[in-house]
Amino acid sequence: MTFDSTAESDAALADIAEPHHPKRSLPVLILGSVGIVYGDIGTSPLYAMKESLLHVGGAPSTQEIVGVVSLLVWSLIVVVTIKYVVLILRADNHGEGGALALMALTQRALSKPSTTILVLGTLGAALFYGDAILTPAISVLSAVEGLKVISPALGAYVIPISLALIVALYVVQSYGTSRVAGFFGPIMSLWFASLALIGITHLIANPAILAALNPINGLWFMTSHGIVGFTVLGSVFLAVTGAEALYADLGHFGKKPIRYAWLAIVAPALLLNYLGQGAFALSEPAAIPNLFFLSAPEWARLPLVLLATAATIIAGQAVITGAFSLTQQAIQLGLLPRLEIEHTSASERGQIYLPTINWLMLAGVVALVLSFGSSSALASAYGIAVTGTMVVTSLMAIVVFARGWKWGFGLALAVVLPFLAIDSAFLLANLLKLLDGGWLPLLIAAVIMMLMAIWMRGTRIATRKAVEGSETMVHFAAAMKRSSVIRVSGTAMFMTSAPTIVPDALRHNLKHNHVLHERNVILTVRTMSSPYVAEARRARLQKLDDSFWILELRYGFLEEPNILKALIHVREGVKFDIMSTTFFVGRRSIKAGRASLMPRWQRAIYIKMARHSYDAIDYFQIPANRVVELGTRVNL
Repeated sequence: MTFDSTAESDAALADIAEPHHPKRSLPVLILGSVGIVYGDIGTSPLYAMKESLLHVGGAPSTQEIVGVVSLLVWSLIVVVTIKYVVLILRADNHGEGGALALMALTQRALSKPSTTILVLGTLGAALFYGDAILTPAISVLSAVEGLKVISPALGAYVIPISLALIVALYVVQSYGTSRVAGFFGPIMSLWFASLALIGITHLIANPAILAALNPINGLWFMTSHGIVGFTVLGSVFLAVTGAEALYADLGHFGKKPIRYAWLAIVAPALLLNYLGQGAFALSEPAAIPNLFFLSAPEWARLPLVLLATAATIIAGQAVITGAFSLTQQAIQLGLLPRLEIEHTSASERGQIYLPTINWLMLAGVVALVLSFGSSSALASAYGIAVTGTMVVTSLMAIVVFARGWKWGFGLALAVVLPFLAIDSAFLLANLLKLLDGGWLPLLIAAVIMMLMAIWMRGTRIATRKAVEGSETMVHFAAAMKRSSVIRVSGTAMFMTSAPTIVPDALRHNLKHNHVLHERNVILTVRTMSSPYVAEARRARLQKLDDSFWILELRYGFLEEPNILKALIHVREGVKFDIMSTTFFVGRRSIKAGRASLMPRWQRAIYIKMARHSYDAIDYFQIPANRVVELGTRVNL
């Protein structure tokens, strides 16, 4: 399987790509996006304001509280509303978004593969995994910590309850989320209504906080507090940590529902709540350590804890689903080995479950909760991954705007550089927390990038070694015309990633069985740089002679290959009858050679990854009773 991002293949993408947005009414899509897209950013009021004010040090003055609230408010306006809702959502890859979708779009804009863009895309994807592990931990902990506000004696139960909720969240993933997803929108809508109501109550009581709407107050705080201003900026960023989800979930709902949900529901609720928390902090500075829950009336605190817990579980579900989808894309693009993918819904193609990723994430989240013990401690680790992803998005957006949209680099830089400057400021501010836990998401991202790099390099070397000295299919087909080898009835399909070279399975079958089928098809599966490929353009068949054909099946990077289904649509050249077709699959065994082409430690990791790669028969959905496996050995 290969990833095709060449200019020649992409020239026809307008005909090949096929958007797959759900066909539901706009109000339903808006409600769905409220439940899925905005879970992360919607739970930020639990900790963002509190952490920002605590980093001011001592008892913040009225002017300092107004300055911090101003930074929060204008971060939402500039970073989320202007950058993402207005600008970045336009940079869709045939309706899809996210780091890898943007990487493919950028590669296409450059007309040729770029190593720099590949590194940026994999970095954005790797940073997302760090965020995906941190989000459930900090969100659930911050919600359950509300129990301490109700009764300090309940503090001892915060970690056990949080762990129980987190374990339950990951255990139910194998059953799918379709049954409960219908409740996400209404629950999150109730959550945002509660945020707005709490905020309005305190705004009416202390309207002086409205001075925060003047951005000069935020600039004053940043310029007058030295290193403290930068430290606070790192905590202010917690308010926009879910902004990337708007772009990553673009393909699930479309631009219009995501924009309407933000402008009509989410943004007003968040702005009102941050202003309300600021107003409450002006009246009750002693409440800052538990600002969010204490801002609610005493009778409403227990229901608010329960609602917050539900909202944080939904936020956790959103990043889990995102991690599954991102991993599927990475596998299709050849960045990771094949992993087991289970479909949990017969009607929704995006409802998938990856057991390996699920249990690895659970182990990571549990380790975080036990290691850090509180949402305040985790806040130090949170933010770096998301700021890094935002910087990567801005850098690739420059290329897309300049080359893909024909703006030219002058205009593209003029538009994007202000946002890149803000992203970089947030990144530098979060790097101040590096020794307090900020190293963690960077370590996770570094490990994942290392694994991706090793897998891509090892696969490239193994493929090159496997085809060394191999004969071309054109010469082989010509030789077989003159050969007296025995022919047997039926069709043989030989899977390979190098269709112009004689597959190992074909050579071994001829060598050991001394027979050749009447019809021989060299089959390769190619991943395109578009998310989907229309069924009418799925197959491309090339005839070499009456006995040999080369068949290319093309899939988008968001699709799962289904070879049997694709063969049904092949109408020209060869008529496929599954009962008379045999699939020959080469099982490549990677061994350590004497003359190593990779450092020993990289080779050991690659071999281990290759051994745990999911079986090709199941991954490509080939009928097991029609398969013959022939092993080959490749020495690295």
